[in-house]
Amino acid sequence: MTEENFLVPQEQYLKSGIHIGTKFKTKYMEKFIYKTRPDGLSVLNLKQIDERLKMAADMLSNYEPKDILIVSRRENGWDAVKLFAEITGVKFFAGRYPPGILTNTNLEVYMEPKIILVTDAWPDRNAVKDALTVGIPVIGLCDTNNQANNLDLVVPCNNKGKKSLGLFFFILMREFMKTKGLIKSDDEVQKYYDRFVEE
Repeated sequence: MTEENFLVPQEQYLKSGIHIGTKFKTKYMEKFIYKTRPDGLSVLNLKQIDERLKMAADMLSNYEPKDILIVSRRENGWDAVKLFAEITGVKFFAGRYPPGILTNTNLEVYMEPKIILVTDAWPDRNAVKDALTVGIPVIGLCDTNNQANNLDLVVPCNNKGKKSLGLFFFILMREFMKTKGLIKSDDEVQKYYDRFVEE
């Protein structure tokens, strides 16, 4: 894959820090790590980030927005997740995930999504557990220190940085809408870019 085939220019990825991992790496995430810097931080493979992001968009586009749930316990993801939901019409939880919303029909917030995406499989583990219980697929954003248990699709990326998550959800929104035929060109949604990646 040459840079021309990336979903955004390589420089844009690098600027957002989407490839910068942590000093800790799990056995599962080793295959996504490009190198470890002298300061001990692991660097994720940009090509794999790009490929998996495209796979996530393709996977989500098989579902109607009302059947998709995005969950982010991590505060740095809240703005991007809310904006993604506002533009695409998917359901979301930004903040504490209410236990049992997929499994307890008596709850006021009960819902029946057909797929979920979590910004971090560890703080969002209750959502992953619920999805497992009801048997729906889970897409998980995973940093170098994540476990990838019970995830159907792992998307390697810096899932802690605000800019990184902003860029991720901007690209996901654009690709999702393109694949669904809701937009014809990237230009139609470029106006949202600054809102996704603002400080």
